[in-house]
Amino acid sequence: MIKVDLRAVWRVNVRGVERELDEMLIAVLGGLERTGKLGGATSDAKVSYRHAYNLVKRWGEFLGAPLVVMRQGSGTKLTPLGERLLWAGRRVQSRLAPELEGLAGDFTRGLNDALGSRPGMLAIHASHDFAVALLRERLGSTRAIELQSRGSFDALAALLRGDCAIAGFHVADGPLGELMARRYAEGLAGRDVLLLALADRTQGLIVAKGNPKKVKSMADLAKPGLRFINRQRGSGTRALLEFLLTAAGIDRDAIPGYDQEEITHSAVAALVAGRQADAGFGLEAAAVRFHLGFVKLASERYYLAFSARDFDRTAVRDVIEQAREPAFLERVDALPGYRAAWSAKVQTASSIFGASCQTAVRA
Repeated sequence: MIKVDLRAVWRVNVRGVERELDEMLIAVLGGLERTGKLGGATSDAKVSYRHAYNLVKRWGEFLGAPLVVMRQGSGTKLTPLGERLLWAGRRVQSRLAPELEGLAGDFTRGLNDALGSRPGMLAIHASHDFAVALLRERLGSTRAIELQSRGSFDALAALLRGDCAIAGFHVADGPLGELMARRYAEGLAGRDVLLLALADRTQGLIVAKGNPKKVKSMADLAKPGLRFINRQRGSGTRALLEFLLTAAGIDRDAIPGYDQEEITHSAVAALVAGRQADAGFGLEAAAVRFHLGFVKLASERYYLAFSARDFDRTAVRDVIEQAREPAFLERVDALPGYRAAWSAKVQTASSIFGASCQTAVRA
């Protein structure tokens, strides 16, 4: 079986001299930011102290300015150049990685189809989620996984077209969730779809550390001079945001940057962390991962959907079993703003969204 892996390559040219950036440098800089110590960075990047020191020193010399400042007794701090390089690396990873992974999946499928050999490949199209990433990590050791980041509505559409075996999407709690559920019910009407709750999670406003712009509500997004970063159309998070804005009576045209879009929660957080935006809407886990502030506005449940005809398919059963494993559930519970669905059962779509999307009942 052929497997395709696509990655972004940085080629940095300084005065005619070109070098390929070592991805390990970004990991080291991230560890330095988190711990304030080079020793802490080595554990994050899984390299020796000597290698981390030489990596930072060599790239500082090549770029023409130090990436860190090391002071006796006060730890190590990133310079403005080091901060900017770290931000750029995180943005590349959070923005391009999902797209490259999706393309790699398309190419892998196409090449293996041409050879008539695609055994065991499991296609999952899912709204960006950290619990799904953990699940893919567990499944990847024993099964070939094609995971593509899609908006909730796009993921479900792919499932109904037969482009994937499992789709991941999310629904808000309370009145907002009832509005979103109607949209899902319309698409699932008459379809034989089953659902497994994966986790509950928290969404809200991602802001800079300390919330210097004092962003505390949806109304604050319309403040003069505030820069907002949005999620893409077709995503469940974008739909949730629009429901919240409507409920608050906020004109979308009054929000600077509303038309600027990213396709993952991490990409939104990376832009806020890099001071390219003052606020975004997304998961608490993304805000914590980038050491940012967070204003909780909504809670929601994340589901995995699959066709009832695939219920007994080995690959789908593997996903269900792994999603119920205590070790996995404990890791989900450890994610900021997450609560694992410990007692989740496979349910029909109609039992969750009502009779308007009636499906066949499965045990």
